[in-house]
Amino acid sequence: MKELYYLNKYLIKYKYYYFVGTLFILFSTVFAIIPATLIRETFNLLEGGYNEYSSGNVGAKDEIISDVIFYASAIMLAALVRGLFMYMMRQTIIVASRNIEYDLKNEVYYHYQTLPLQFYKNNNTGDLMNRISEDVSRVRMYLGPALMYGMNVTILMLMVIPFMFYINPTLAFYSIMPLPFLVVCIYFVQNIINKRSEQIQKSLSDLSTYVQETFSGIRLIKSFVREINFSKVFSNKSDEYKSKSLKLQFVLALFFPIIMTLIGLSIIITIYVGALEVFDGNLTLGNIAEFLIYVYLLTWPVTALGWITSIIQRASASQKRINEFLNEKTDIVSIQNKKLNISGKIEFRNVSFRYPDTGIVGMDNISFKINAGESLGIIGSTGSGKSTVANSILRLFDVDNGKILLDDCEIKDLDITNFRRQIGYVPQDVFLFSDTIENNILFGTEVKKFKDVEEASRNADLIRNINSFPNKYKTKVGERGITLSGGQKQRVSIARAIIKKPKILILDDCLSAVDTKTENVILENLKSIMSKTTSIIISHRISSVKLAKKILVIEEGKIIEKGTHKELLSIKGHYFNLYNNQIEEEKNTTL
Repeated sequence: MKELYYLNKYLIKYKYYYFVGTLFILFSTVFAIIPATLIRETFNLLEGGYNEYSSGNVGAKDEIISDVIFYASAIMLAALVRGLFMYMMRQTIIVASRNIEYDLKNEVYYHYQTLPLQFYKNNNTGDLMNRISEDVSRVRMYLGPALMYGMNVTILMLMVIPFMFYINPTLAFYSIMPLPFLVVCIYFVQNIINKRSEQIQKSLSDLSTYVQETFSGIRLIKSFVREINFSKVFSNKSDEYKSKSLKLQFVLALFFPIIMTLIGLSIIITIYVGALEVFDGNLTLGNIAEFLIYVYLLTWPVTALGWITSIIQRASASQKRINEFLNEKTDIVSIQNKKLNISGKIEFRNVSFRYPDTGIVGMDNISFKINAGESLGIIGSTGSGKSTVANSILRLFDVDNGKILLDDCEIKDLDITNFRRQIGYVPQDVFLFSDTIENNILFGTEVKKFKDVEEASRNADLIRNINSFPNKYKTKVGERGITLSGGQKQRVSIARAIIKKPKILILDDCLSAVDTKTENVILENLKSIMSKTTSIIISHRISSVKLAKKILVIEEGKIIEKGTHKELLSIKGHYFNLYNNQIEEEKNTTL
């Protein structure tokens, strides 16, 4: 249970809610007990009045009716007051738990965003989602219902049980005797329910994931005529879900009969032992009615004990899972937090990096320099290390050896948020949010001017496509931009980067999905922008990098050639071969 200690800071934050809620629980318990004493007095009154009426006192009837009406009104008033306090109890404790749930989700979500890329490579998205949703919800159940009913159980037992033993120890002992068995039964049944519920949840998650993948790949499924096969798999998964649901329903069907049986047993024992005590002259009939009310009051708290224990166990397990991620610390931190208005000068000094998960060398002793406002082209085959260079400039990871400098300042000393805001990055794998084209373009900027959106769209050669859409800039792109073509998505991503007016612009193989003609138009439009900013063009196509002032040829993480387009062609090395191969491919494509 030590994992739950992490939540103490939230309990302290909302201590007022829990303190007031505890008072409401106390008051509601008092007004729950009062009707029992009133019912006792009512029964005793009826018993005494009936004896007087039987002995010939006719006037006793009206007096009894009047007293019964008074006690009935008092019982109703006590019930109303108790209901009011129970409402206030929930409005304090449950509201506090919802506030903590909100705070905890925000904390987890914010912490997720501080963690490095390697963390996301080591953990799947489904697990991350479960921890911020399912696990946090289970913790909320501990902070809300479990604590509320736990305090309710404690206060009620401390008030009712001693009072029962004060009235008659014998009847009190036999009345509560079945209740511990009820706790044990509920505890074990609840555990079975929880385990089977988790199995159902997992099965449902698998089913939902499968359906999502099916719909996402529906074009491929239709193309390969695999509809029947996918339907069979879905049917099997649905059958598995149904089977697990029926098993859970079987246990649920036993749950309430067990509870009612043990409650009924407790009531029978109370009536039987109470009757014996009445015959012995130790109790009145009113006391038996009073004890029945007490047994009824204790039934729910005792029933809740097993449920509360189960909630606490699940919350502890969930908080342990949450703590595992909260204890993860990013190593991407700034040493000096320098905030610079960078000009765009970049220098790599003997930089090396190996991916920790695969052991693949991304950069091997790489050194180069770009002055502010210059353009650099990086070309190489797939997996050569081109994107690794781009990601290292953004400091998405820290290099193993060497130094990366921006404006002669080591990148580790710079405030991460500050310098990233001054970089426009177009990734190789374009990601668009399920929003409008306009909002996707505006994603990276705080300034929301429509004229800037139009200008960025024009420079990205996107404006013609946008104007052809019925809703133009308000067009929804769908999940991950599914309604757009690959080339359109890349151009939206380019517009998103250049609207920032960045000091450094990184184009990471972002023109691979467009034809050569469109590529040339985009590059021509970007000339004016690139003349004012440091530009890094990463590509496997020479047509994209040939206009750069300097070109690096990278293979297996090493710079094997560098120079201008003309210089590299004159060497007749790797770059020359790439150029000829691509020229030949274009000819074949044209034919």
